[in-house]
Amino acid sequence: MLFILGLIVAGAAIAAIIAVKQKPIVRIVAGAVCALGIVLVGVSCIASVPTGHTGVVTTFGKVENYTFEAGLHIKNPFSKVVNMDNRTQKGSLEMVCFSSDIQEVQVLYTVNYQIQKANAQTLYRTIGRDYYNTVVTPCIQEAIKTVAAKYNAEDLIGSRAKLAIEVEQNLAEKLTKYNIEVSSTAIENMDFTDAFTNAVEEKQVAAQNKLKAETEAAQKLIEAEAAAKALLIAAEAEAKANKTISDSLTKDVLYQQWLEKWNGQLPQVAGSDANVILEGLTGQGNNPAQ
Repeated sequence: MLFILGLIVAGAAIAAIIAVKQKPIVRIVAGAVCALGIVLVGVSCIASVPTGHTGVVTTFGKVENYTFEAGLHIKNPFSKVVNMDNRTQKGSLEMVCFSSDIQEVQVLYTVNYQIQKANAQTLYRTIGRDYYNTVVTPCIQEAIKTVAAKYNAEDLIGSRAKLAIEVEQNLAEKLTKYNIEVSSTAIENMDFTDAFTNAVEEKQVAAQNKLKAETEAAQKLIEAEAAAKALLIAAEAEAKANKTISDSLTKDVLYQQWLEKWNGQLPQVAGSDANVILEGLTGQGNNPAQ
């Protein structure tokens, strides 16, 4: 340790200075060595914590209950400061899981996380500095497998956003127990087997064809109903017109039309006993020959 080394160097230098009073050069060199020893002692009592880190203090391997913020600090010369990164960190994990219908799903998952500054010493004491591989990775795997197993493969495709939210909630709950906070997560990619992907595509094509056929049938039905309605309207209009004409054709009107079209000649009838009697269409017995 620097502190002990510094004490040894400084002590040896002081002893040399006392022992060689008659030799100025040796005294100068010993003085320089003594200064070096004092510097080493001083350095061993100072700790530097970089920005974005929390200093965890240990004394003879025991983790203290306090931490150092970023900056310079005076510490016990026998203590050691371990710098824990408290900035937001990013981790990515590619893994295979299974849906509820036992379809294999390959997932690329990304998580942004950071340690809780106030409990950095607890995290170091219980897990150590390699907390990502020790805690974060297994928790991601468990969260994804747990949530994915609740959905069948087709639902996973259509519910990707919902799946991401559920995984993040599950993961955050797990990591909080280890004094790690989840900032954000994302499902970067989700792949299925070629056989399943082809089956889904064929099903979508079949559904689209069915929808197209149903749409065309509905359109034809609408057109047929419109045509039938048009025929009905035309027939009703024609019937109404015929009725109007029929109601207007009185005997007087028919008689007048007959007069307008008559050429003034009586019908020629063969036979000795033939008599021609023309009655008026008005029912009054009018004879056009009179």
